[in-house]
Amino acid sequence: MPEKQGYSVKKMVYAALFAALTGIGSWIAIPLPYVSVTLQTLFTILSGAVLGPYFGALSMIVYVLLGLIGLPVFSRGQSGLGVLFGQSGGYLIGFILAAIAIGLIVRMKEKPGYWWYCLALTIGILIIDVCGVIQLSIVTGLPIDKAILVGALVFVPTDILKVLIGAYIAKRIKV
Repeated sequence: MPEKQGYSVKKMVYAALFAALTGIGSWIAIPLPYVSVTLQTLFTILSGAVLGPYFGALSMIVYVLLGLIGLPVFSRGQSGLGVLFGQSGGYLIGFILAAIAIGLIVRMKEKPGYWWYCLALTIGILIIDVCGVIQLSIVTGLPIDKAILVGALVFVPTDILKVLIGAYIAKRIKV
């Protein structure tokens, strides 16, 4: 039993670390009209790939809660409930769901290879984008095709880069 507790404590520390890294990643932003390009997504997909579904999701829940209580951890240094219900709030919900999905997909293989990580991380990015685009469309009143363009397609080049880098890192980190 002590070994399992130590393992859980270690994972909780890593979950806190990924929550912090995601917050720091939000400050590194390229502003766009509706949603900024940040490093949040990289740390989100890494949390699921490295920590698994439970602790990956826990790290993203902690991250979102930190922002909700007022710490400036969301994109452009924002915080508060208004962000969660604003035009970019769907991405925050997507972070949690993506971490779960990525963790589950990675867990399907005993020894996931680089391309398996790429697949898992790509699915995670798609989950984030779907959640984000839906809320962006609802909150702003943008037609769904326009919301897809400004809320997902503009990120494709950076998302591909994040998936490739994330898969490389995730394959090498053992938690």
